[in-house]
Amino acid sequence: MDFRAVLEARAADAPDAPFLCAPESGEVLSYGALKSTADALAACFERLDAPEGARIAFMLPNGLASAAVFVGTMAAGRVVVPVNLLAQDAHLDHTLAHAEPRVVFASGEHAARVRESLARIGSSPALEVVDADRLDLARAPAPLLADREASRASMLMYTSGTTGLPKGVLLSHASMLHAGRAVARHHGLGPGDRVLSSLPLYHINGQCISTTGTLCSGGSIVMPHRFSVSQWWSLVERWRPTWLNLVPTIVAYLLNAPDPTPAEREAMRGVRFARSASAPLPPEQQRAFEERFGIPIVEAMGLTECASVAFCNPMELAERRIGSPGRPLAIEARVVDRDGRPLAAGERGEIQLRGRGVMLGYYRAPELTSASVSADGWLSTGDLGHRDDDGFYFITGRLKELIIKGGENIAPREIDEALLRHPAVLEAAAVGVPDRDYGQEILACVVVKPDRTLTRDEVHEHCLRELGRYKSPRYVRFVDALPKGPSGKVQRTRLAEGFTP
Repeated sequence: MDFRAVLEARAADAPDAPFLCAPESGEVLSYGALKSTADALAACFERLDAPEGARIAFMLPNGLASAAVFVGTMAAGRVVVPVNLLAQDAHLDHTLAHAEPRVVFASGEHAARVRESLARIGSSPALEVVDADRLDLARAPAPLLADREASRASMLMYTSGTTGLPKGVLLSHASMLHAGRAVARHHGLGPGDRVLSSLPLYHINGQCISTTGTLCSGGSIVMPHRFSVSQWWSLVERWRPTWLNLVPTIVAYLLNAPDPTPAEREAMRGVRFARSASAPLPPEQQRAFEERFGIPIVEAMGLTECASVAFCNPMELAERRIGSPGRPLAIEARVVDRDGRPLAAGERGEIQLRGRGVMLGYYRAPELTSASVSADGWLSTGDLGHRDDDGFYFITGRLKELIIKGGENIAPREIDEALLRHPAVLEAAAVGVPDRDYGQEILACVVVKPDRTLTRDEVHEHCLRELGRYKSPRYVRFVDALPKGPSGKVQRTRLAEGFTP
């Protein structure tokens, strides 16, 4: 089954049921209207010489148009290419040159950047400028589409490229729908469920969890253009979601926002759970969120190469492991040593994944694909961690992010979590910086809560108590915000930019 078959089934069963609610305009996109838009897109692509299998890019903020293009393109048998709105010129140029789209959809605020990029790379696809919450297409009859294999490509998603140019991850209909169904099944989602999600449609979480998961469940999604801490609980009051899709950054900012109003609190009673992924959620923030708002958080973890599904905690509160992203979800997992040998419970190594959700490969990069996916299908994630005796996995860091001080490997996350235990710290992240004596020393970047003060000496004293001398940061840098990707994940490679001891 592919996206077309799923969408046709939804539109046939409940054509008037809402698929997407746009808070800014108040408009609602039904399943029937989404199917009609997919048909119109198919006709549009034929008119623009973009046959089945052609790549179709979009650079759009969240809204009716981006959701319709995202789902409709795949249902029309083309490969959708979401473009990061925050991409630097070099990354934008690389994405458009590497993907070679036949059509690019862009909003008015991004159209100029797209034109400039296309001029730089000497490419001339059709450029369609559209409104964020409206997609006006000629409603000519769509050509009949033959049944297609679910193993065919559906999305070409480019990674954030924090350590170089972005890599193009090619996902199939089967892998994305497998992920969406796994989310719907695990969380018990059905047509009566509604998710509030501000995660961008150019990130894998917003694509596979919020949007594809909703399509698979037959439910609906409330998708504001962007996250606003001042409007979040009013959106809950107005649109009455049954669950929230969050990232740790959103959790942190909600914890430091004013209390919800009584009416908002009443609406929050209808929220069954919140899901947090894309970056590790500090246990202290999880407990504080649940205590303050009365909404349990189910922590999960995924990555682009397996359609954002890898681990998830149980829905039963008593069975969760706070601090762990959970057990494998619709995928096999194992921990291996440097030589690829499986390790026992409690032993630390690299986490590998295998299953239907794993990517087809890196686009136009066979050597990189072979280096990342073994002949028997195991994907090397680059994440370090271990599993306990009950099958819960714990992530301790990234291979490329380890701080190697005096020959000892130090996981930055351990330092992050220690810093976050200080009552004046809103956000924090550690990174290694060059050191003549130890090879690397530890730099801590700290965001202080708006109503608090904090000195470097106080940070040092706190870390000595929490971590001991060897793992305590030698340097402390106060910043207004941490550099993050679209999912809220900290871009550690940028933390030390401009730093001098």
